[in-house]
Amino acid sequence: MAGKSKLKKDIAASREEIEKLERKLGRSQTAIIEAIITQTKPSDADIEYFRTYAQLIDVERENLQKLLAELKTFDKKQK
Repeated sequence: MAGKSKLKKDIAASREEIEKLERKLGRSQTAIIEAIITQTKPSDADIEYFRTYAQLIDVERENLQKLLAELKTFDKKQK
């Protein structure tokens, strides 16, 4: 099991990664919404970026949940 300080660093890094991916998702989402508003077809690239970033966010959120659970378990063992 990783040490508590390593877990906290990994949790912070995971949260930062989620924020970064959400910004990228937002940019592709904006392009898709603009296409809808202007009644044009969104580009295939924008749709693919959106799907990819959404999937990456899901994976990273699962990782974050595992890290948080591991930290909680670590804290319980320390008591």
